[in-house]
Amino acid sequence: MTTTNSIILGTGHYVPSRVVTNNDLGQWMETTNEWIEERTGIEERRFAVPGVDTTSSMGTEAAKRAMEAAGIKATDLDLILFATLSPDYYFPGPGVQLQQNLGCRTIGAIDIRNQCSGFVYALSIADQYIRNGTAKYVLVVGAELHSAGLDMSTRGRNVSVIFGDGAGAVVLGPTRESSRGILSTHLHSQGEHATELALLGPSTREWVPQIMERNDPDDVSYFPYMNGNFVFKHAVVRFAEVIEEALQTNGYKPSDIKLMIPHQANLRISQYIQNKMGLREDQVFNNIMRYGNTTAASIPLALSEAYAQGRIAEKDLVLFAAFGSGFTWASALMRW
Repeated sequence: MTTTNSIILGTGHYVPSRVVTNNDLGQWMETTNEWIEERTGIEERRFAVPGVDTTSSMGTEAAKRAMEAAGIKATDLDLILFATLSPDYYFPGPGVQLQQNLGCRTIGAIDIRNQCSGFVYALSIADQYIRNGTAKYVLVVGAELHSAGLDMSTRGRNVSVIFGDGAGAVVLGPTRESSRGILSTHLHSQGEHATELALLGPSTREWVPQIMERNDPDDVSYFPYMNGNFVFKHAVVRFAEVIEEALQTNGYKPSDIKLMIPHQANLRISQYIQNKMGLREDQVFNNIMRYGNTTAASIPLALSEAYAQGRIAEKDLVLFAAFGSGFTWASALMRW
């Protein structure tokens, strides 16, 4: 029996034209370029242009570029998977907007709400649909618009300096080459730490009537909260575990990896994992310096850039790994 693996046929990304440097942030809050760069490695990020960029529009542009690279049309797609924590609307999710924007058939559109791990979770779902023959071509998109929901005052600087806006996309299709494609995916969660990295309001526990009644400018529940040290300590452990899990499952060593593309959470986390795994500089791709943390968009955006720069070639072993809110963490190993 011939095995059908799923393989990435095309990549694409989109970032807003508005560049926001660390010095720019210093005009809105008490911070400095040195303070931000030392703690995060970030030098600049992109913010959505009001009236131009939305989560769905950025996802649409990234998707168009991925489809062009894959050589397929929107009408060829069998399924859309859209990973984001920042949809245009509370509901419906952006998957259906993408279906409309691209002019797809009335195919399924699934929204993935796994935050930083969202792209890898979506990749695992796409892989299963293709493996079992339910779908031939699957579009996976990660897009985020953080800037409109951040506390850009000194009060919120520990979180707000980290995030940026953007989108990345891939098109997956089948391959009969058993040695190529996605080799395995690994998904994990630990909900007991959900509130250590979260946005607790607005929610159905604190919904429109309560928001209107309180109208409290000092209420910070409507901005993202992160227990930075706690998240960092868990991230470096879970990143290493899920990377080792992917390698051991398939009988590989860290030295076999051509390129690891981690979720761009914090450059210091990536550097810690690189050292722990004994990886060379050229084995890890980071672009957080220029884009900040774009959550579900970070891995596909980085992948698109890495491929465009010639960092990945046919038969290369590529590893994706992510950790974030939930807590959730995941990895995927593939032979390009």
